[in-house]
Amino acid sequence: MKRIFTSPIDLSKVDTLIYHLPDGPTLSVELDGVKGFIDIDMELGDVCDTSDIDGVLHFFPRGNA
Repeated sequence: MKRIFTSPIDLSKVDTLIYHLPDGPTLSVELDGVKGFIDIDMELGDVCDTSDIDGVLHFFPRGNA
């Protein structure tokens, strides 16, 4: 089943964004000062938000989830 509406992501608790690239490597971005430039809701993919636990948001682009 395809989701049409997704809940917005609260970036206020996120310190680090980990972008999982295809074939295994990851890109880690510290979000201090760049939160206003990132719009994860517009990307296609899956999000694993563990910011309440450790301040990390994992993003898996479409085709890599």
